[in-house]
Amino acid sequence: MSKPRNEEHGAGLPDITKISPDLTAPPLHGAAPAAGRRVRQTTRGYEGGDIHHVLYLPEDWKPAGRYPIIVEYTGNAYESEHGDVCTGRVEDANLGYGISGGRGFIWVSMPFVDTAAGVNALHWWGDVAATVDYCRQTVLDVCERYGGDHSAVVLAGFSRGAIACNYIGLHNDEIADLWLAFIAYSNYDGLCGWPYPDSDVDSAYRRLQRINGRASFVCQEEQVPARVLLELSGVAAPFEFHTIHQRNHSDAWVLRDVPERGVLRNWLSGVLETRPGTARISGRITNSLGRGMPGIRVSTGYTHATVTDASGRYELAGIRTGQRQVLAARTDVRGPVASRSVTLGPAHAKDVNFRLS
Repeated sequence: MSKPRNEEHGAGLPDITKISPDLTAPPLHGAAPAAGRRVRQTTRGYEGGDIHHVLYLPEDWKPAGRYPIIVEYTGNAYESEHGDVCTGRVEDANLGYGISGGRGFIWVSMPFVDTAAGVNALHWWGDVAATVDYCRQTVLDVCERYGGDHSAVVLAGFSRGAIACNYIGLHNDEIADLWLAFIAYSNYDGLCGWPYPDSDVDSAYRRLQRINGRASFVCQEEQVPARVLLELSGVAAPFEFHTIHQRNHSDAWVLRDVPERGVLRNWLSGVLETRPGTARISGRITNSLGRGMPGIRVSTGYTHATVTDASGRYELAGIRTGQRQVLAARTDVRGPVASRSVTLGPAHAKDVNFRLS
C-alpha cells in the first residue's frame, strides 16, 4: 500500500475526524447522468466485467454549458492504526467533490484497470496500458457528451492516486496532453521505490519532463518531501507546496472547512485564470472564395477540438506547448483533412488558417 510516512510521525497533529464535515459526496444514483448526480459508467470497449468509473455532473450543470473537469485517482486499499480507511474504490473518492463543493466542475473518479480479472484494481495500477487508454477515452467522452472543457482538465490523486498523477498522467505524450494542472496529495512519483516497474527516481524524472511548465499543487501531511525531489529534478514548472496539518492519511480533509481547502481552491481558481504552461491556437477556415466556413472541426491532440463560428474563426485554448499538429475537417461530408504543423511556445499561435474546398 502507498503510505507517505510512518504512522508515529503523526503524533501530536490534529485528528481530522474530530472536525465535522460540511460536505458529503452524493450517493450513487441509478438513473442517467443529470445535474447533482453521481452515476456509475463503463467506457466503451471495457464492458462485460466490472471495470467502471464514477461521473458527477455539478449542481449547476446544464446541457449547453462547458465545465472544467477534475479527474481523480484514489489510494490503495488500506486501514491504518489511527483508524483511517481507504477502500481504493472509485465510489469512495473525495478530492473532486471537496475541491469543487459540488458546483462548477465535472468530477470523474477514474479506475486503475485490471483487464485480466475484469475489475478495477484496488492496489496499484492493474494493466498500465489499459488504465491509460481508459482514462483518455473517458475524458474525451466526458468532453463530447457532457460539456467537459478540454482546455481545463485537472488531474488529482490521493496517495497511490498522487503517484498516478505522473506515473499514469504523464506516462506518455498522448495522455500527458490532456491536463491543465495537477493536484498530488500525500505522495509523489519517484519518492521511493515501489513494487512495480519504473518506480525509480530516474524514470520518474523522465515522466516529469512531460509536465511542460504546467502547474502542480503538491501537498502532504506534516511535511512535503516531494519538494526536495522536484528541486533536484531540474524541471522548471510552477510547483506549489503545502502541508496538510493532520495526522490522518486520508483525503477527508477536503470535505471540511479547513484553511488548507481554501488555499487549494484559490490556487485552482488562479490556474484556471492564468493557465501556466499552455497556450492558445487560433485562426480562420475559408473556402476557395475566401469566405469563412462555419461548423468546421479543428483539433490538435486527442481531446482538444472545437468548431468554427459563423465567420469561420476558431480558438483552441489550454494546449500544451511544443510541436503540434492542427487538423481541420468538414463535419457535414466526408472529405480530406487539412493539416498544419505549429511550434507552440509561451506566445499564442495566431493566424493558423486553412483553406478548404
